[in-house]
Amino acid sequence: MAGRGQRGKKRREAPPQVAGNPQPFNTPPLSSVPLACPPPRNCSPFPSPEPQRGNAREEEREEMVGPQYDLVGNPLGAVRATFERTAAAATAESGGSDPVAAFRGKDWGACELFRSFLFEEDGLDKVPVLDASNLGLIKPNTLVRYRGMVQDMLGSEYYIGAFKDGSTWRTNKFTDFSPFSMPHPCDSHLWERHLFHCVPAPGQNSWTLESSPGPDVRRMSSCLATELREKRKRDGDNDDMDVSENGHEESPLFCKKLKEDDVHVPSSSTEVAEGVPEMNGGDHHIPGSSFSCLVKVYDMPDSQVKLNDVIEFIGVYTFDPELATPSDNPDDIMLDLIEDVTVQLPPSKVPRLHCLVWRKLSPHDFISRPPVVEPSPSILKGIRQSLLSHLTLVLGNDELAAQCLLLHLLSRLRNRVDVVTVGRLSLNFTGFNRESASIFGNQLYSLIQKLVPYSQAIPMSIEYLNTATLQPRKDNKSGRLVTGVLQLPQGSHLTFDETLLQTGSLTSKGVENTMLLKNLMESQKVDYDFEYYKLDMATDVQLLTLSEGKSNILPSDLVVPFRPSSVPTINAGSEELESWRWYLATIRSLPQSTEPETYQMIQDEMVSAMRDDRSLGCSELSRWLTMAQIIASSFGEKSLSLEHWQMVKELERLRKQRLQ
Repeated sequence: MAGRGQRGKKRREAPPQVAGNPQPFNTPPLSSVPLACPPPRNCSPFPSPEPQRGNAREEEREEMVGPQYDLVGNPLGAVRATFERTAAAATAESGGSDPVAAFRGKDWGACELFRSFLFEEDGLDKVPVLDASNLGLIKPNTLVRYRGMVQDMLGSEYYIGAFKDGSTWRTNKFTDFSPFSMPHPCDSHLWERHLFHCVPAPGQNSWTLESSPGPDVRRMSSCLATELREKRKRDGDNDDMDVSENGHEESPLFCKKLKEDDVHVPSSSTEVAEGVPEMNGGDHHIPGSSFSCLVKVYDMPDSQVKLNDVIEFIGVYTFDPELATPSDNPDDIMLDLIEDVTVQLPPSKVPRLHCLVWRKLSPHDFISRPPVVEPSPSILKGIRQSLLSHLTLVLGNDELAAQCLLLHLLSRLRNRVDVVTVGRLSLNFTGFNRESASIFGNQLYSLIQKLVPYSQAIPMSIEYLNTATLQPRKDNKSGRLVTGVLQLPQGSHLTFDETLLQTGSLTSKGVENTMLLKNLMESQKVDYDFEYYKLDMATDVQLLTLSEGKSNILPSDLVVPFRPSSVPTINAGSEELESWRWYLATIRSLPQSTEPETYQMIQDEMVSAMRDDRSLGCSELSRWLTMAQIIASSFGEKSLSLEHWQMVKELERLRKQRLQ
């Protein structure tokens, strides 16, 4: 065990990449007095589920943890109940030898219990979504969902996972402090958990945000107000730590100071509880971010979670300012092992989530009403035509521009071969000025926001290039990764407005930012600055540039002169938007292949084209092949045909006519 004053953590590797599926396992066997009682009546964030008689799954759960537990309002009760029950059974089988050694890095049944509740019994809809607006209304130590991007990977920390209390083995899993009085010395096991600092995904569009389900907010506020009044009475008598009726330490609740007989419910997210500390206040590592979460993941295999992954974590929520101040108690074993990253991420400002279940999110996960039918080519063709018609109207009846924009929105990075990226299709619309950008550019960006999960508009002015922090960098003093504009989730869309660019001088920072953008455009990589060296991080970002002439700063794969003939005045309905989102997500996920015979014919056509036009290079022919594959996918076809190749050649003919 680490000695006193030592931190039980692994040093973080510079290239951030860790992973795994959390498999929680904490629950004690039931004794005559439950170790974790259900929360007081009418004070749980969610009502306890009614037992369903005759339900096999419900009976299985009761067999596992004993009496009915509210898995949302009191998850730690079920966690400890399963642990103690399993540990007691293992003790009996082993004849008294160490029964919990085999539990290290494994689930003893708690994880499966929650997975069954969430995904087989439709319990997911009962779990509140944690965000900045409801932070003061959700009780600590309850089950929550949190969706965020992994902004920094903070390595591992060790903790006392299990210890022997008399003849009973207990667990501290999924908690920051032991809820029990730990004998010292005692038989114990040192376990490991991974730490991730997560933030809302940059550029996440409003249609992807999930509102928090659950009980009436007024009821929750009333309950929390009552508990606060009782706590203030206790605090007036003594300064001892609050202890709940089941003997566990009670985390302080942060909510608005309410009058004795007047419960006020916040009407918006800005009307937040006065007692809730400002989230992430003064954290220079995440400029502009108002909410983040420190996620602790258990039993995770390596290389499954990567930097910038967007993940939904479901676990036990804690938010406690008591953790911000280290205890002076020299016998507090758990404090010796607390990860010193808490100095940079104090629990009074950054909530903790002890993860039970997690899953990576894809664009399909944000679609609220996906079609129940299989994505057959006939259905996809109809949606394709509908979307293409709308894009044409938004672009002022410019059909060529709409065709190219559709291919751009469907593009994704499919493979990397050395320095060559296969599948990308950046787009440059020329012929824009400030006036047309304010009309067509705004309409176009507004539509993109409604179609893709993550998008941002970047003003390409001299001032922006000279002042913006685009590059993420490592702060070696704090050991934290300082985010930059280009730290983005996979599948993000960036729209650059070069009509704002005027004559001026770039500073050294402006030149550096320009090189970063050019590198992103050409290689789909972002340089992360680790002070003593640079690290290329692969990404997959769609890039659209609006400019007057061909952009020299951002050399795009496809340059299309924009020729509108009317001003757009159309808005799409919600059902149309839903179908288009589903279409884009589905097409981008389709596999693509080419039959050998077709590939040979296309190769022969490429050779013939290069013979006829000596200006054609390998990069342009590679782009033609990429466009043909995207066109095939856009019709729901998984294999490229000569018909799709001919469609690309016709698009290229029309495009080159405009360039002359």
